[in-house]
Amino acid sequence: MNDSEYHQLADDFLMKLQDAVDEVDFDLDYESAGGIVEIIFPNGTKIIVNKQAPLQQLWVATKFNGHHFEYKDGLWIDNRGGSELWALISDAATKQAGEPISIAP
Repeated sequence: MNDSEYHQLADDFLMKLQDAVDEVDFDLDYESAGGIVEIIFPNGTKIIVNKQAPLQQLWVATKFNGHHFEYKDGLWIDNRGGSELWALISDAATKQAGEPISIAP
């Protein structure tokens, strides 16, 4: 994938993420700027998703750990654990909120 394709895919994901957070039936907020989206929980914790253009990755930091995602076969996949990005964000959100949360496009 070239740099232009990466930026389009990553930007599309970040926009869908913001839309998905808006749809969640839980008191979540987000801030976005310059290729970073921070999902903010009422308890003050955050999930941070940011572009890493030199590596053509998306990085995710949660209260519990960090992950690096690469675009493979139409999905953003964690290069360590193999999890899909939407699934990981929903799982992390559930853990950080203390109740089930599904964040999906």
